[in-house]
Amino acid sequence: MLIKPRLDNLRIIGYYLGQIIIHIGLVMLIPIAFGFVIGEPNPAVDFFIGLEIALIAGLVLTKLCYTQKDPSWMQGMVVVSLAWLAAMFLGAIPLYLSGHWRGFLDACFDSMSGFATTGLVLVQDLDHLSFTHNLWRHLIMFIGGQGIVIIAISFFVKGLSGALKMYVGEAREEKILPNVINTARFMWLVGVIYLVLGTLVLAGIGLAEGLGLKKALFHGVCIFMAAFDTGGFAPNSQNVMYYHSFIFEIATIVIMVLGALNFHLHYHIWTGNRREIYRNIETVTLFVSIMVTFLVTAVGLKHSGIYPQSLVLFRKGFYQLVSGHTGTGFQTIYARHFIADWSSLSAVGVLCAMALGGAVCSTTGAIKMLRIGIIFKTFVQDIKRIILPEKAMVVQKYHHIKTVFLEDKQARSALLITLAYILLYGFGALVGMYHGYPFLSSLFESTSAGANVGLSCGITGAHMPTVLKLTYILQMWVGRLEFISIFTLLGFFIAAIKGK
Repeated sequence: MLIKPRLDNLRIIGYYLGQIIIHIGLVMLIPIAFGFVIGEPNPAVDFFIGLEIALIAGLVLTKLCYTQKDPSWMQGMVVVSLAWLAAMFLGAIPLYLSGHWRGFLDACFDSMSGFATTGLVLVQDLDHLSFTHNLWRHLIMFIGGQGIVIIAISFFVKGLSGALKMYVGEAREEKILPNVINTARFMWLVGVIYLVLGTLVLAGIGLAEGLGLKKALFHGVCIFMAAFDTGGFAPNSQNVMYYHSFIFEIATIVIMVLGALNFHLHYHIWTGNRREIYRNIETVTLFVSIMVTFLVTAVGLKHSGIYPQSLVLFRKGFYQLVSGHTGTGFQTIYARHFIADWSSLSAVGVLCAMALGGAVCSTTGAIKMLRIGIIFKTFVQDIKRIILPEKAMVVQKYHHIKTVFLEDKQARSALLITLAYILLYGFGALVGMYHGYPFLSSLFESTSAGANVGLSCGITGAHMPTVLKLTYILQMWVGRLEFISIFTLLGFFIAAIKGK
């Protein structure tokens, strides 16, 4: 029997949701200060309006729903799901006020794309967007990649129990340090240190390639936030093509791969345990997967003959492949080239890379390498059971930070999430096909949205049907949170309607 949520349930959900809304609003102080410093007062006012709305909404919720209780598992999951929708609406307000989006829905699309680190865009005339709004586009990617709820855990959640439930609700399962609050703070430390170092490297390359100092620094910080948090936004309409620099592409590949690695692995690298890189099932699976999918892509490109020179073929093919596999979405080719010029085989290679994704507890989306590794180990275990004598005890293990013995519940969980992602990709493809787009194009774009990648074959644009915009928003939201908290939210609403 479904139990109708009580007033106390709503109070706890409202209080923690209000706290998150307040903190999202406070982040707008950064573009406000930036706008006034660089002489863009009008864009700064857009963020001041957004800040006011966020503070009013957040304060109303926290005052009306004040509680000192920690959220339960159900409440924590509901808070996380609603927090990402709230972030989308709040993040869209200053974007819409800029006048560079056709409507508020388009601004919400780009806001969700930013927070979910997807990178698909509907912005109009990006090259003339203010620096302040452009900074916000990349800042929300940095926040979304680290985790919206990670902010909450880092600053205002006091109880370890409540923090853990919200942490897990944001599709993170691993604790790096003894508790999730310290884990959340460590993740921010990693992000900020890499931000400083990465910005300096990219800015230095920009200076060497002829950009002015201010432009090099701005592009450096924006591109780093989009690369490390595997987002794919760029401060210009040509994306990474704008720089025409092989060194810049190599630097972004390194940053994209760093963003696709497990934060737990970063911790071991920082503490000197570098052997974990080649022992960990995730990094091994990621390396093998990149090689296999690139082989498929390269064979397809060679067959199409679009890049006669091997170096150009490698440069174009490998960059799009790594960008897709890490869930970043940077492009050094025009969107239509995936379908118009590349062969179907090469596009499928990139599509498979997008669908698989990077590591768990990283900034990427999609199925994740740990699950792929577990599924492979499960197949190996089952094959051993078939070929070995019936009385033989078959034990399969893998190394992920520590040695883990494979159990049925791990295999079941990996298979269920993988199936859920495949269904999500297929759902978006069906919607695209319903609106008249070809199968491969529809599946490519749907996978990019559901896996939070951002590579586009040309479907995504302000001109596309409203239903398709809503579908991709839903896919970005569901794909980023990995289903569980979304299903919990649906169950909560059903209980509220039909419960007794």
